[in-house]
Amino acid sequence: MDVKAIMCDVDGTLLNSQGIVSPMTVEMIKKAREKGILFGLSTGRDVHSVKTLLNIWGIDGLVDAIVGTGGAEIYDYTLQVDKSSYPLDGELIKDIIHHYEDMDVNFAVPYQGVLYAPKDDGYIQMLSRDDRVPYEVVDFDEFLKEPRPKLIIICNPEYMDKVVERSQTFSNDKYKSSSLKTASVLYEYMDPRVTKTHGLQEVMAMHDISMEQLCTFGDADNDYDMTLHAGVGVVMANGSDKTKSVADYITDDNDHDGIGKFIEKHIL
Repeated sequence: MDVKAIMCDVDGTLLNSQGIVSPMTVEMIKKAREKGILFGLSTGRDVHSVKTLLNIWGIDGLVDAIVGTGGAEIYDYTLQVDKSSYPLDGELIKDIIHHYEDMDVNFAVPYQGVLYAPKDDGYIQMLSRDDRVPYEVVDFDEFLKEPRPKLIIICNPEYMDKVVERSQTFSNDKYKSSSLKTASVLYEYMDPRVTKTHGLQEVMAMHDISMEQLCTFGDADNDYDMTLHAGVGVVMANGSDKTKSVADYITDDNDHDGIGKFIEKHIL
């Protein structure tokens, strides 16, 4: 394989059930970087919170670039690039929230390392705890006077089908948005121009690396597009059927060194 860059999704992919990167996978990442291969993250999490968690995850100093907020943010350690694009208009976010306000859900907007929510309940507490990101309850009428990166809907996993069904009846004549399920308890809205592929293409171009020379690792539906467009798209055994359908390879799950084993066998 002519792999010049490895970009990994975080939750359900690079992190195991203990919320860290296993020692074996860390070792393989180090060896890949020693060979001159760029290593980075491609995640729905915002860049600010990712940067604060690298040490806890066990990969501090090993990340060259971050594609965050599903492709809307880019942070490159080696080239000192920090940029964001295509936020959602605040009025659109209000309209989306109104569409779901009679349902058993809460909402979160990730911004500069904090999850902002319109109300305090078990859902935002769960997301804050699981993602290790602090949350604040704020007045969304004030908070949404500015565009924000994206909107997350949080619910119980058994309630997700109802959220997906409700999403099919949302429309806004003034603003465009796209939406998809990103985890068993998360459904997200963002600008339709935002994809992980969009962010990855920017990072690869900055390093003069082609998409054919990129190997990606993912698991959920929001990893579908980057799996499809990478030269080598690898999906975890615990991944969604949709994303597996376009994978070049299926590797072991995130609790059995799926990434580390693949790097050792196919890239080093």
